[in-house]
Amino acid sequence: MRAVTCQAGDLSVVDLPDPEPGPGQVVLRVRRTGICGSDLHARHHADELAAVMSELDYHHSISSATATVLGHELCGEVLAPGRGTARAFPEDTRVAVFPLLRTSSGVHPLGLSPEAPGGYAEQVLVEASMLHRVPDGLDDDLAALTEPMAVAHHAVRRSGARRRDTAIVLGCGPVGLAVVLLLKARGVRTVVASDLSPARRDLARACGADVVVDPREQSPWTAAPGRGWRSTAPELLDFAVSTMEQLRRVPGWHHVNRAAELVGAADQPAPVVFECVGVPGMLDQVMAQAPLASRVVVVGVCMSEDRVRPSLAINKELDLRFVLGYTPLEFRDTLHLLASGRVDPSPLLTGTVGLEGVEAAFEALGSPEEHAKILIDPTLPGAGITPR
Repeated sequence: MRAVTCQAGDLSVVDLPDPEPGPGQVVLRVRRTGICGSDLHARHHADELAAVMSELDYHHSISSATATVLGHELCGEVLAPGRGTARAFPEDTRVAVFPLLRTSSGVHPLGLSPEAPGGYAEQVLVEASMLHRVPDGLDDDLAALTEPMAVAHHAVRRSGARRRDTAIVLGCGPVGLAVVLLLKARGVRTVVASDLSPARRDLARACGADVVVDPREQSPWTAAPGRGWRSTAPELLDFAVSTMEQLRRVPGWHHVNRAAELVGAADQPAPVVFECVGVPGMLDQVMAQAPLASRVVVVGVCMSEDRVRPSLAINKELDLRFVLGYTPLEFRDTLHLLASGRVDPSPLLTGTVGLEGVEAAFEALGSPEEHAKILIDPTLPGAGITPR
């Protein structure tokens, strides 16, 4: 089979042996694979990723020294079912893939380890237990986006965002746009999206953002006025004294205060913030600018060392939550959100390439004005990008 390998930053189209399924495994004919921001990072930061994973006692991560077939956002059709899988997944069944593979050396993330070649290929070996049938009517392009949409679904669930909250999404690359989509699917009434790129701001509007700002011209923190957020120490101190002045006028004020706490009425008003940029300095900037008591969900992957000031977060009582991946149930639910049309990520899809076009796609994705999400169709000839 043909595949694209990544080694020491070089992307190469190569011929590899066709995979063979073991018990409980399935070989898929790849129909679509998404190019993820993690793939772009892994191309040039594989050794940093390997070092972090080594600290977690995983020693099979992608590195610059090994050739790895990337690709963990994919859908395909069953080509060769292994023993014990044919009844559940007969040939030609279309599936979306939860990207984990078990081998003799353990369980590995598909496309991010040389032990588990990914979907930048004509065929891919997967675990039958991690497959989900693609519902009829959902096309291959959208089915391949189940994985990145599941990442956003997990981030939004971890945020605890409610309908009446204001959510601020910083960075409108594919991850940020996916977060916008899932926030609106959750029913969050006000979503503010911020990005330097005009093209990505347009995509944020297409994905349902209620307020879209260029942070060079307008602060995302003031773009949704009238929320009662407090951003400075004097505001907080004055609020504390003023509140007690009011409460002291009520007999048994502490009972009133306790009742207000039980229903959330005593909580500091604050936004839910999604940091989807993932570059050094961004997290500290968010901590400096976010209103007091904000919940900050870190979705963007910063591959370099960074510097933050814990005392700043302490004095503002910020809630920092870091997210990774999704659960099997979230993956399944995301697939059905796509199939039902409640989440429509089609605005993100800007191009398709064959295997020979992966290099050009990586280069194009470096410019936010050109593309958001490029899919790989292994059957396409040539090295050009087919616009959508």
